[in-house]
Amino acid sequence: MGNSRAYPVFRTTDASAAYARAERLCALLEARDDEVGLFAELGTVAEVRRMAAVLPSATFEYAEARTGPAGEDVWFDLDVATADDTALEPHLPLDLMVDAPVGSVEERFVAALGRGMASVDWHGLWPDDPAAELSGMAKYDGVQIVFHGDQAQWGRWTEDHTVFVHVDKWGDVSRARKLAAHIGSEVLGEVQLGW
Repeated sequence: MGNSRAYPVFRTTDASAAYARAERLCALLEARDDEVGLFAELGTVAEVRRMAAVLPSATFEYAEARTGPAGEDVWFDLDVATADDTALEPHLPLDLMVDAPVGSVEERFVAALGRGMASVDWHGLWPDDPAAELSGMAKYDGVQIVFHGDQAQWGRWTEDHTVFVHVDKWGDVSRARKLAAHIGSEVLGEVQLGW
């Protein structure tokens, strides 16, 4: 049980640069899950339209819980493909969380992002490092980009995009340092609670 530990290893205001560094880190994974996790907050109709084009089967939800007149939960139920802009506008902001096959949509997803917080999560397995007595742990290992954020668990909004490496629940900082060095960087801050 428990969560991974996430180390920030790259930070930039350039989403493409963050994505490129994350891809380099993913190439180091000995094994990678077949699916990638995608999350995005969408604050404009244009952002919703772009994301619906990339992920046509995604389910959109209210970014914050809403209640009806009798205190009942209200769910977003419009079809974003057929609803006009005027109908969508009062429902903003929306968000989505979906898994997709690795390699199928990540670049288009990043290109479609707007100003909202978002993330791409690749789970996998770091290779064993016998010299350092380190073993990969599939439950914890992986790479994450948080767009417009500096916290692995989606905290406050920032201008920056942050790439994280996730390691075992004991916070294997030596592995994180080696991974950061591979992309010409270093561990940029304190360890954080991961996935």
